[in-house]
Amino acid sequence: MNTDHAAHLAPTEPRLFNRELSLLAFHERVLAQAQDESVPLLERLRFLCISSTNVDEFFEIRVARMKHALELGATNPGADGTPINEVLRAVHQRARALVRSQNETYQQCLLPAMANEGILIAPRVSWTKKVRKHLHDYFRRNILPVLSPFGLDPARPFPHIVNKSLNFIVGLKGDDALKRSARYAVVQAPRSLPRLIKLPPELGMGNDTFVFLASMIRAFTKDVFPGMQIKGCHQFRVTRNSDLFLEGEDFDDLMIALKDRLAERHRAAVVRMEMSEHCEPEYVNFLRDHFGLSENDCYGVNGPVNLNRMAALYDLVDRPDLKDPPLRPGLPQIEDLFDELDRGDKLLHHPYESFAPVLSFLRQAARDPKVLAIKQTLYRTGSDSAVVDALVEAAQNGKEVTVVIELRARFDEADNIQLANRLHAVGAHVAYGVVGFKTHAKMLLVVRQDDHGLRRYVHLGTGNYHPSTAKVYTDYGFFTSDAVITEDVHSVFLQLTGLSHKPSLGKLRQAPFDLHSYLLTCIAREARHAAEGKAAQIMVRVNSLVEPRIITALYNASNAGVSIDLIVRGMCCLRPGVPGLSENIRVRSVLGRFLEHSRVYYFSNGGKERLYLASADWMDRNFFRRVEVGFPIEDKALKARLIEELELYLNDEAGAWQLDADGTYTRVGPNRQTGPSVQHELLTRASAEHDRPVQPPDRLIPI
Repeated sequence: MNTDHAAHLAPTEPRLFNRELSLLAFHERVLAQAQDESVPLLERLRFLCISSTNVDEFFEIRVARMKHALELGATNPGADGTPINEVLRAVHQRARALVRSQNETYQQCLLPAMANEGILIAPRVSWTKKVRKHLHDYFRRNILPVLSPFGLDPARPFPHIVNKSLNFIVGLKGDDALKRSARYAVVQAPRSLPRLIKLPPELGMGNDTFVFLASMIRAFTKDVFPGMQIKGCHQFRVTRNSDLFLEGEDFDDLMIALKDRLAERHRAAVVRMEMSEHCEPEYVNFLRDHFGLSENDCYGVNGPVNLNRMAALYDLVDRPDLKDPPLRPGLPQIEDLFDELDRGDKLLHHPYESFAPVLSFLRQAARDPKVLAIKQTLYRTGSDSAVVDALVEAAQNGKEVTVVIELRARFDEADNIQLANRLHAVGAHVAYGVVGFKTHAKMLLVVRQDDHGLRRYVHLGTGNYHPSTAKVYTDYGFFTSDAVITEDVHSVFLQLTGLSHKPSLGKLRQAPFDLHSYLLTCIAREARHAAEGKAAQIMVRVNSLVEPRIITALYNASNAGVSIDLIVRGMCCLRPGVPGLSENIRVRSVLGRFLEHSRVYYFSNGGKERLYLASADWMDRNFFRRVEVGFPIEDKALKARLIEELELYLNDEAGAWQLDADGTYTRVGPNRQTGPSVQHELLTRASAEHDRPVQPPDRLIPI
């Protein structure tokens, strides 16, 4: 085979796609769900809000890092060879187009469609006298008392603007009663105020009519500055650097250090400003100068500056016909998990199968007098967690409870600090992970004394111990009493809570130690098998694929003739389908009602198939800066089931996108409503298997 890779790529085409642009491409695919008319209307609105939130986080983390690196003088290109300043320029261009498309989707698609269904967002020009009087009274009673306007002069400096909060820049003219004058003022909308206010039906504008808080503040600005002439009032918000960096710093207590960083997050550097696209340059320039932003950092929007606030409408409107059918996951009938696991391994696929057995396992362990100890890792679990309730109960019942809480789980830091304090209070042993390495592994170990001595039982997962996200994220949960795996998990916990050398594990593969090297070995083995004329196949499901050495190994395997199918939900830096480089590699992304989150690695291995589930994506951070575990599925029936489900993903036509060699994504199926849908198929199967009928949807659920 031709291995002269460069001969098949134009000089300007790198072997790797840029990761930041690849991530924006994922956000574009999410937005496409909001534009898909086969998706129920309020689900389309939800996808628009998710898209908006995704872009916010992209600026808070990815753009913030690039800008910070440039400020420090770093210009080194990434793995794809593009210098940081060029990436940032391309990111702004792509993000600006994405934001424009978000606003067009809202204004031109969703608002008219909702109006046709009697769901109205009433602009000021549509307010009747009766409506205006009602809103004015509401404003004076419920909004004005909590507003704190700031006229800007030497005695009243520019107030601090909270990250992603709603604010207004107001142009003023005239003197107040104290003979003060200010050219500008700032009004901040407290987060306690609802962004959407529902109008009473008796006002004659329908049963589901809403008004934006921003519209009311603009309409009644004179009440905020009585006697002053209002020259203009425009909403704006800023996005700040939200990246918390603690690794390598000198501190004695991780929790105290993290609390300090959380307090600083709201005062971090501004990386983006959003304003109405109709705002006069005078106001834009004034704010730009104050925040020290370039023109590239300013984004004009046609509509609300925070589309994510529209998510409240989903719950405010009682229209089941405009939403997905209620989720009715399969519920395996398991009376006693300890007895079940003594007979063999168990596998759950969420959300098609309920997360309830995981909670039942914890509760059973907490109450079983034979259980001596429970050890668990927590990354994201929610502020009001049934998982933590069970751990608290276990500690109160005298069990030895050890919990490794990753305090640095991004945007869940404050919740995790509260959970740690709650567990501390009942006598549980709490560790905060490993400085320099986030603990991302999903492990639950129960030690039980029975008639045969001490027995260990383990749950391992690809996703978090979070009952709420388990209803919307696709993840696998694996139960086993396998002696080698449970001993491995015990060794990893000893490493996390104590001090030890690299553990010698029997079946688990662990990052940052051998997971990366093991995968390279598996990929190289497939390449050898192909070179020897044997059948060779790799199938992988991950959220992201960006690690260069893994990608190079996949290129080499492709050149050797290995058939490679990669199901990558989000970022993918591998360039598929290039002759002489990756012609045997296919990449697809599957999106839909549920967020694809599972990590599955399959290698045909010359007929002795190897299949691993894992907590790790194929990224540098997962391989080298996190504690992760990959665990084998050895039961023949479970392995066959997982392989079949991988093939369902490869045959999906309802929600699959194919990545082309030029970096574009194209939809796979010609008919998104009637084509095979893996999510719908798996939901139907699980419901039928466990006698929990799923409500027939009006359409096949796209993914």
